[in-house]
Amino acid sequence: LNRGFTEIHCMSGHSNFVSCVCIIPPSDLYPRGLIATGGNDHNICVFTIDNTAPLYVLKGHKNTVCSLSSGKFGTLLSGSWDTTAKVWLNDRCMMTLQGHTAAIWAVKILPEQGLMLTGSADKTIKLWKAGRCERTFTGHEDCVRGLAILSETEFLSCANDASVRRWQISGECLQVYYGHTNYIYSISVFPRCKDDFVTTGEYRSLRIWKQGECAQTIRLPAQSVWCCCVLDNGDIVVGASDGIIRVFTESLERTASAEEIQAFENELSQASIDPKTGDLGDINADDLPGREHLKDPGTRDGQTRLIKDDGKVEAYQWSVSEGRWIKIGDVVGSSDATKQTSGRVLFEGKEYDYVFTIDVNENGPSYKLPYNITDDPWLTAYNFLQKNDLNPMFLDQVAKFIMDNTKGQTLLSTSAQFSDPFTGAGRYVPGSSSGPSTIPAADPFTGAGRYVPGSVPSAAAPVGGVDPYTGMGAYQSTAAKAENIYFPKKDAVTFDQANPTQILGKLKELNGTASEEHKLTEDDLIILEKLLSVTCNTSAETPTAQQLQTLWRAVNWPEDIVFPALDILRLSVRHPTVNENFCSEKEHVQFIVLLLKFLNPKGKQANQLLALRALCNCFVSHAGQKLMMEQRDEIMTQAIETKSGNKNIHIALATLTLNYAVCLHKVNNVEGKAQCLSVISTVMEVVQDLEAIFRLLVALGTLISDDINAVQLAKSLGVDSQIKKYASVSEPAKVKECCRFVLNLL
Repeated sequence: LNRGFTEIHCMSGHSNFVSCVCIIPPSDLYPRGLIATGGNDHNICVFTIDNTAPLYVLKGHKNTVCSLSSGKFGTLLSGSWDTTAKVWLNDRCMMTLQGHTAAIWAVKILPEQGLMLTGSADKTIKLWKAGRCERTFTGHEDCVRGLAILSETEFLSCANDASVRRWQISGECLQVYYGHTNYIYSISVFPRCKDDFVTTGEYRSLRIWKQGECAQTIRLPAQSVWCCCVLDNGDIVVGASDGIIRVFTESLERTASAEEIQAFENELSQASIDPKTGDLGDINADDLPGREHLKDPGTRDGQTRLIKDDGKVEAYQWSVSEGRWIKIGDVVGSSDATKQTSGRVLFEGKEYDYVFTIDVNENGPSYKLPYNITDDPWLTAYNFLQKNDLNPMFLDQVAKFIMDNTKGQTLLSTSAQFSDPFTGAGRYVPGSSSGPSTIPAADPFTGAGRYVPGSVPSAAAPVGGVDPYTGMGAYQSTAAKAENIYFPKKDAVTFDQANPTQILGKLKELNGTASEEHKLTEDDLIILEKLLSVTCNTSAETPTAQQLQTLWRAVNWPEDIVFPALDILRLSVRHPTVNENFCSEKEHVQFIVLLLKFLNPKGKQANQLLALRALCNCFVSHAGQKLMMEQRDEIMTQAIETKSGNKNIHIALATLTLNYAVCLHKVNNVEGKAQCLSVISTVMEVVQDLEAIFRLLVALGTLISDDINAVQLAKSLGVDSQIKKYASVSEPAKVKECCRFVLNLL
């Protein structure tokens, strides 16, 4: 009877150590599922069960990939030392989650669609929804190393602070569990009883927790127990620093043979225990009893007892099931070598043999110098000087300092046992990766105005009398019973409604209050009136350079009086000449910076609304489309900050998303679609206005039409469950009909 496991394949694809493994569940395409591995080479390899070479390799992280988690519909979440997590769908990166300031050690996809967790060396855990950080959990006092899901609303975390915490996704810490005396590396939940879980950590320990208490401690003959997982049958699998995987079971049928158990106990009894682990308390060998102390039975499973035999200190653990004391190792003195190899120091989310404090001069700051005995002292010294921008002439001095202070510490033959497979021995500095930065649209102006443009209906021009965006009476819902007239939408939707007399009246009124440097002359006002007339009427005239320069001066007015000028910009940018002028290579940077400045959520809502409408209207010409697509990431990131605005802002935000969907449908940009889906999902939660909902539904339908990847991503974000309620809206009928067409695709 073979109770064990046999090796089927040895898969290879990484150029350096593998730091995490994850199963991707079976799908129609891969009925046996897939295996994903993350490596020190910054890559993720994805394998089929029956092939030793990768099916594909996912590239994109800038440092070691140290954690993976799979979700529904083929999604994969990865965490890396580069401080980011990435969401992958099949062989594409869909979105990058940025916000942690140090390595991300743990990632998990929650059962509720669209929710993801990341745990980091910055001591925090973050909850992400549709690619945006919803909440940060603080409480751990050291690197977060592992996460485990209990239910849709609760999860566990373990950390280098030797504690386990139980959290609600609403942010509350429900319980803290203590029992470990050192780093906890891994945590796994029993499938049938979610209150019970397993943890493994430094100093040879595997602990089993039941009803919030540590019910059993199993010692292993290996210093670091890196990872654990509970199988569906309740067996516990652990991987340790001696390169051996061990399986523990409660089942008598699957228990190992007597020889195997004896071999394990022999190995255990020969292990050496460092008294400084804290597990055994302060030990004075002279006070310890002799072997006769083992005649008394233990009081609980896993109880530890120390005895002195022939001048040696031995540790025993009580086994309730066998009714006897089992030797778990010899307690060794704290020689420098033992101290040095077991007492690793943490620095910036990585473990080192030493972290020195270096004072370069008496009055200046001191610097931390992390060092592993496997490192080259000269290279370490060189990198240290480079990183801290110090004079290279200190090189000899620093290298000599390292060698003097690590004298006699060469690489021990057992040191492989003590090198963290997650951290390795590199000189990783969390936070040094150069992630894409967004320009914060800082608001240089203050003030308050009461006029809110948008009191006029914001309907787009009807196309052929049946444009569902206008609802002007010409549109009959009965015509659309079987035919989907809503999406994929082919052209941009614009804001054309205008009352030039009103706009100019307001402009003149506010010009009277403007400071001398901003005041427009009578001639300037006539020029702007002419520009409005040219761009609002279908005349053959072309706007002049002088008109555009005057408009540019007006839109740079202070925030409290600028809105009529922004309204002129919103109408003018639909004209090909104006569009080309403001969106061309030469001018576009100033133009985008100006509009993004008005999207500041702390700014005036009138300005937010008109800036969003101007951005929507940029899509009418090729130059504007090109600019909008180039700046998509920044524009969408800033635009979504206006989501707490009024219903007119919501309609404009939905229209901007729809116009992006129209462009993305033509060019199939995966990351762009992912960002739009994330925006749709986020905005759907706050919008109540049915016109805005309708435009978001059309955007969604356009994005996922003819694209199976986009359909899967939308499902994994839980968009289908968000929109279901709109399938039963009675009025306007277009909302219900469009929603049903979208749900048919999902």
